[in-house]
Amino acid sequence: MIMLEGAKATTETVDALRTGAAAMKAMQKATNIDDVDKTMDEINEQTENMKQIQEALAAPIGAAADFDEDELEAELEELEGAELEEMLLEPATTAPGAPVHTIPAGRQQIRPTAQKNSADEDELAALQAEMAM
Repeated sequence: MIMLEGAKATTETVDALRTGAAAMKAMQKATNIDDVDKTMDEINEQTENMKQIQEALAAPIGAAADFDEDELEAELEELEGAELEEMLLEPATTAPGAPVHTIPAGRQQIRPTAQKNSADEDELAALQAEMAM
């Protein structure tokens, strides 16, 4: 009895394998290797197109991409140096000049000269006034 059951299981297994082989053979006839290669080529082409699109989207926009970082640093240092130089020269060039009038020595009037405060000095004075309250 055990041997009959084993033979029956073996026969069923072989029949299942034959059915599977026949189904596989039918699928292979329906699928041509050239079709598979063509499909794989199309998939690879679409994948390559997506990579190119992603690279294009990842690229920096505008003229900023054309600048070298070292060039930008050098230009920044140059501008800061020019600004510093301008600030150092500013008091000498913006100080109000006293008008030159020839007045006899006995008639000279002595007036205090008003000095212009810079915006920073005005702001500092306003803050000090607020703090004194």
